[in-house]
Amino acid sequence: MARLQKQNDSRRKLLEDELQWVRTNPSGRHAKSQARLKRYEELAAQQVDTREEELRIRIPAGPRLGDLVVRARDLKMGFGDKLLFENLSFDLPRGGIVGVIGGNGAGKTTLFKLMTGKEKPLGGSLEVGPTVEISYVDQLRDALDPDKTVYEEITGGNEYVALAKSLMNGRAYCSRFNFKGADQQKKVGTLSGGERNRVHLAKLLRTGGNLLLLDEPTNDLDVATLRSLEEGLQDFGGCVMVVSHDRYFLDRVATHILAFEGDSKVTWFEGSWSEYHEDRRKRFGDAADKPVRVRFKPVGA
Repeated sequence: MARLQKQNDSRRKLLEDELQWVRTNPSGRHAKSQARLKRYEELAAQQVDTREEELRIRIPAGPRLGDLVVRARDLKMGFGDKLLFENLSFDLPRGGIVGVIGGNGAGKTTLFKLMTGKEKPLGGSLEVGPTVEISYVDQLRDALDPDKTVYEEITGGNEYVALAKSLMNGRAYCSRFNFKGADQQKKVGTLSGGERNRVHLAKLLRTGGNLLLLDEPTNDLDVATLRSLEEGLQDFGGCVMVVSHDRYFLDRVATHILAFEGDSKVTWFEGSWSEYHEDRRKRFGDAADKPVRVRFKPVGA
């Protein structure tokens, strides 16, 4: 517990100064979001740096995205007599990074399953563009082999890993996710939650998708890896939808917010977490800062 508290304190200290600027400069916040969207072609064209640098996560871009990435129109989803959400509409722009927020069980992971075709909606439409290739880092991290070493799980046991059109030394790639020396020989089954998270990220982020679906990727990450992940996402030549409860993280990376607000309502907002929260305070007043239990409408209501 003391170690976790120390990590949280360090993260807060690293980010507070920048977030103070973010909160007090509305035009700067919006400009940051718009600048990334306008830089899509530049980001998609850049080469992956394969030099042997530690803690520098660089995510290879997949094929260039067309005009249609993801489009939802009046999307409706529920299970049994519980309506998770309805009337959900949005267009994910090329280069967008969407922070997906809301209480546990609100339907965030279910939305990802709809996008990957694992679930079917009750109503409305959800289109995924023909050029889209999805890489999905799920919340359970159960796709890892506990009997393999970290190195074997991340690289497949190969000396080099393919990053887009380049090759990188496998041990150097593992080091970028803070697995160095003897740590690369640890069995996956013995890893902590944070270490498993890093293995899963390292394995999936090199697959070359142009739309990343990340479900709670920041859980248990140390501060250095978290900052490297933030930088990697900001430089990624594709789109990202990321579920996270970490408002510091979202304020640094998100161009849009998709908020599951309860009562089966989901709000699409252009801007950072801080901008969204300001808007929410205008709509709900002081109640915007109070935690609420997730409630749902009944299906057919």
